[in-house]
Amino acid sequence: QVQLVESGGGLVQAGGSLRLSCVASGSFFSSCTVGWYRQAPGKQRESVARRTSGGNTNYADSVKGRFTISRDNAKNTGYLQMNSLEPEDTAVYVCNCYLDLLKLTYWGQGTQVTVSS
Repeated sequence: QVQLVESGGGLVQAGGSLRLSCVASGSFFSSCTVGWYRQAPGKQRESVARRTSGGNTNYADSVKGRFTISRDNAKNTGYLQMNSLEPEDTAVYVCNCYLDLLKLTYWGQGTQVTVSS
């Protein structure tokens, strides 16, 4: 069982930065593909970034060059560094852990990011 808790969201002006954290409990974090997703009001949830246990990364086109996903397995923590934020980035950001060997996905509760213009 893996439990995920996000933090680091908040209100920021356009052009600003935030770093989101996702702390995992349990012993499987290093095997996770860590993903960050977001959902804005009235919109479907979308994938923002993913990082596999082997270090491969994938980003949505809308955030490439602005967001960076990273992880610290020793701290059981994943990060999403968000720079040059835009009002369109306003959403609830949720992290997840996908365990390929077990075909299981765990989700956090989310953290609100609001970018003012």
